[in-house]
Amino acid sequence: MKSVELLSPAGNLEKLKIAIDYGADAVYGGVSHFSLRIRSGKEFDMQSFKEGIDYAHARGRKVYVTINGFPFNSQLSLLEKHMVAMAELGPDAFIVATPGVLRMAHRLLPQMPLHLSTQANVMNVLDAEVYYEMGARRIIVAREISLKDACEIKKALPDLEIEVFVHGSMCFAYSGRCLISTLQSGRVPNRGSCANDCRFPYELYAASPETGTLFRLEEDPGVGTYIMNSKDLNLASHIKEILDSGCVGSLKIEGRTKAPYYAAITAKTYRRAIDDYYRGVSAPERYQEELHTMQNRGFTDAYLINRPFEKHEDQNLDFTMMMGTHQVCGMVEEDGMHFMVKYKTLPDDELELVMPEDAPIEAVDNEIGALTCKDGRWYLRLKKLLAQNGKEWAEAHSGNLNPFVLPAPLPPFSFLRIPATPEMMSVAPKI
Repeated sequence: MKSVELLSPAGNLEKLKIAIDYGADAVYGGVSHFSLRIRSGKEFDMQSFKEGIDYAHARGRKVYVTINGFPFNSQLSLLEKHMVAMAELGPDAFIVATPGVLRMAHRLLPQMPLHLSTQANVMNVLDAEVYYEMGARRIIVAREISLKDACEIKKALPDLEIEVFVHGSMCFAYSGRCLISTLQSGRVPNRGSCANDCRFPYELYAASPETGTLFRLEEDPGVGTYIMNSKDLNLASHIKEILDSGCVGSLKIEGRTKAPYYAAITAKTYRRAIDDYYRGVSAPERYQEELHTMQNRGFTDAYLINRPFEKHEDQNLDFTMMMGTHQVCGMVEEDGMHFMVKYKTLPDDELELVMPEDAPIEAVDNEIGALTCKDGRWYLRLKKLLAQNGKEWAEAHSGNLNPFVLPAPLPPFSFLRIPATPEMMSVAPKI
C-alpha cells in the first residue's frame, strides 16, 4: 500500500529544512511575485531555492514550485522565462492556478508534473476532467469540497491525484477568492499580496440617506466585532476517515508565512498521525495537545467531513489570534551546538525539548547544563547562559542576537519551550 504524502509549507530555506527534518514527504514554496505568497517568495532567491531542492532530494523528499498567481498581460513573457528558470533547478512539480498558465506550462515543459491550485475551485468531476485533459496530474481541491465529492472525482479519474488541505488558515471567502484587501488597501489577494483585512475588528453603522443620520450599532456581549475572522483548519482528529476513503493522495498543510515552530509542530504531528494510521492506532488527543501549543485563531474541522450548512462555529468573532499552551524560548541552530533565545530565559529554567521524531539524544550533566528525560519527554536545564563569544549572561531576551552554548549537541532546529503563563500571552512574539 502506498502511503499518503504529507505536504508542508516552505516559506524560506530554514522552514523548508525544518519541515523535511520533522517528517514532511514534500514541501511547496516559490520565488518571486508569481507565487500567491509574495512575502515568502521574497524569502527565497534562485540559489537558496536550489539549495532547498538539493536538501530535500538528498533525503528522498520532493519540492513543488508555487507559480499559482493570476498574472497580468504585461507579465506573460516574464512568466514564461520564470517557468523555464525554475524548471532548470530540478523541482518535482509546478503548482498553477489558471487554465492559461496550466496550458503555458504544459506547452513549455511537457515533462514537468503539473498540480492545479486550490484557487481553481475544483468541486466536481466535470471541472476535474477539463483540467486533467489540459495536463494537470494532481488537483488540490477546493477547501469547501466534501470527502465524498473528492472520492467521486478520483473514481471518475483514477490516474488523477487528489490533494486536500488538512491544517492552516481558512479564508472567509470561497476558496480564497476575495477582493476586500484589494478594495481597502490595493493589495490583491489572488496575486499574492493579501493584507488579511478579514482578520481586523469592524464596527457596524446604520445610515439614513434621507436624513443623513449615522449611528453605531452596539453588538450584544459575546458577539464580537471580528465578523469575517475564520478559525484555523485542523483535521488531525479525522486522519482515519480521510485515509480510509482511499481517494486522497496528499495531505497539505497551509502556512508559508507562519513561524518556524509552526512548520515543525504541524509536520511532526501530522507525520505521527499518518504513521499511527498505518500502524492501526490513533491518538487524536495527543495530536490536538501538540497542535494547541501553537498560536491559533481557534480550530475548526471545516467542510471536508461535515457539510457547510451543518457548521455554525467556524468563525472566531472575539479575537484574531490567541496564544497557544506553550511559549517557545529558544531554537537550536543548524550546527546543533548553539541556540538563539526567543523569549526571556534564565539559568535553571526547565525547558522542554521539541525535536524531530526519533532524533538521537543522550542524557548529559556538565557545567553548562543538564539534559534529562522524564515521562518520555526531554528537558534542558541551563546552569549558565554562556554566549558563543564567551560572555556569560544573567538572563537573555528575544532581542539578544548572540548564539548561546548548549551542554551537548542537539538535533538542528530543535525548540525549547515552557508552559505559557498569562503574562506571556499578553506579549507573545511570533517565532
